[in-house]
Amino acid sequence: MIEPRARRALMLVNPNARRGTAALEPVIERLQAGGISVSVERFNSADEVSSDIIRRGDDFDLVIVCGGDGTLNSAAKGVLATGLPMGILPMGTANDLARTLEISENLLSAADVIIAGRTRRVDLGEVNRHPFFNVASIGLSADLANGLTREAKRRWGKLGYALAALKVLARARPFKATIISARGEEKVKTLQIAVGNGRHYGGGTVIEENAAIDDGHLDLYSLEQDNVFKLLLLFGHFRRGTHGAWEEVRTDKSVEFDIRTKEPMPVNTDGDIVTYTPAHFLIRPAAIEVFAP
Repeated sequence: MIEPRARRALMLVNPNARRGTAALEPVIERLQAGGISVSVERFNSADEVSSDIIRRGDDFDLVIVCGGDGTLNSAAKGVLATGLPMGILPMGTANDLARTLEISENLLSAADVIIAGRTRRVDLGEVNRHPFFNVASIGLSADLANGLTREAKRRWGKLGYALAALKVLARARPFKATIISARGEEKVKTLQIAVGNGRHYGGGTVIEENAAIDDGHLDLYSLEQDNVFKLLLLFGHFRRGTHGAWEEVRTDKSVEFDIRTKEPMPVNTDGDIVTYTPAHFLIRPAAIEVFAP
């Protein structure tokens, strides 16, 4: 009887992730016992991730990404180019993609998901040719991404997001923008415009209560509230995704959006600033295969 060949996995580890120094030996042993041969590579620059997947893709059957949402974002182009299925070991601070896919933050449990071999095709968002799994935003979240240091995330974890958010709120000012979609052109004065592909972002906030990462469209909201501290009243609604019921929150669904501002403004994707307005958003349905429970 011929033994089945072990599946070959390229494991990419971000040592700078919040749990990037966690011992992976028990996880690797679990994977190997489950019939997966693992080749581990650590990297220091996000630019290395996709290029490494593309360069070495023919030698492997799957990719396992160890890190947070920013690391997964860095892997997106490589996974898209090679078509390899992606396993996730959540080692970041927020781990919103793992939360959306219901993958446990317990690394052994997450490894079991990969061993089980069940996959799911998910959509990929894109802004100015930069991919994103969770959300891309302009305004408050971009300011938060600029102000939240790696050291704060390591020291405070999810509490670091809350502390940085309070600082951002204290100096927040509305900006003017034009939103173009299938509904036409709308001029707004807003604190934030967010365009979601997945369900969760910002450590568990929900982009829209019915949002899913495989629903084939993007969910947009524009936060048109002058009193920034009234936003605290909206906090519970953002956690549930019901903020669209408030008159100060404009919402829309589309497969494509354009957002223009008078001056270039930074765009945050999955926690990192990657481009500036004018911003063109689109959806790539069922673009990537991931291991999911």
